[in-house]
Amino acid sequence: MENSSGREEGIKRLTHGDLSAKDQYYIATYFIKNDILNVASKYAKGRLLDIGCGNKPYEAYFKTVTDEYVGCDIVQSSENAVDYLCPANQLSFPDASFDTVFSTQVLEHVADTKGMINEAYRVLDKGGYALFTVPFSWELHEEPYDFFRFSKYGLKTIFEEQGFEIITIKSNGGKWAAIFQLWLNVLFSVRNYNTFRARVVKWLFIRFRLIVVYNKFSIWLDKRFFDDILTLNYLVIAKK
Repeated sequence: MENSSGREEGIKRLTHGDLSAKDQYYIATYFIKNDILNVASKYAKGRLLDIGCGNKPYEAYFKTVTDEYVGCDIVQSSENAVDYLCPANQLSFPDASFDTVFSTQVLEHVADTKGMINEAYRVLDKGGYALFTVPFSWELHEEPYDFFRFSKYGLKTIFEEQGFEIITIKSNGGKWAAIFQLWLNVLFSVRNYNTFRARVVKWLFIRFRLIVVYNKFSIWLDKRFFDDILTLNYLVIAKK
């Protein structure tokens, strides 16, 4: 079902960050989850706004350090978890009404990127923190609303242009995690990659639990030989 924004409502989205090693997206979420856990206790506080919250998969990570967790999105999520419906570049909240702004894997879906960051700055109280995760390497998804990919230098520029002070921009894993995850995405692709060989390999991966070994080995390899010249995502921590 579509609304006036053209976006489909009720799309099935992530509901929690603790995916099994049998899951296709285990590698990517492993690094995002751990990085969010690490920064939540250090930077999150008070009243938190999750922009593009979907099903609020990381809400539990903030419960002990925030007073209120508010989620907004452009459409209602599959679990009806969205508290307020509004565009990310036209937030329905007064100035300086939140102590923390959080957004994960949303910025690439907003055509007015600077408008979204400017709105995050506006609703954030002075001294508050913005915590964003943003993709660098990923295939097209949620088309046609997939507009951008961002390098760490691009992220630094657009956040600083809107008035933020960058605390850190951290890679969510390095090149080995990215290579292994992207190959797995091709194997499990929804984009008509459906040859006989691909079906056989996919069946073997699932039937003999090779995906568990594959996922865990990729994380070990990435940590052992870390090199973030290529990464799946970045975590941005910025202060108002």
